[in-house]
Amino acid sequence: MGILIGIVCNAVALYLTTFVPGIAFTGNIVTLFVAGALLGLFNLIVRPVATLIALPLLIITLGLFYFVLNGILLWLAGLVLPGYHVNGLMAGILGAVVMTLANWLLGALFGTKKD
Repeated sequence: MGILIGIVCNAVALYLTTFVPGIAFTGNIVTLFVAGALLGLFNLIVRPVATLIALPLLIITLGLFYFVLNGILLWLAGLVLPGYHVNGLMAGILGAVVMTLANWLLGALFGTKKD
């Protein structure tokens, strides 16, 4: 059940990023859920590797480079996800901020509680 909640949260967060200028989604609801599942896999595989590679910059900037890293990863995800397009790094950074806030809020509302 947790995986399905994660896919739905990613799909909703992806849709919310389309309100950022420079990010567009062309597709239907099924494509959005497929993109949410692919984004979950992308975050599971690519994000830890990218974070490890960017670790020196994260330390030097006291974590502020994480915003740039998230923007780059969202831009790269836009190249892979069906119907999802990110035009430029700044749109990616703003979209990553929106996605982070949306996932945080949705996780707090619908996330599973660990006892």
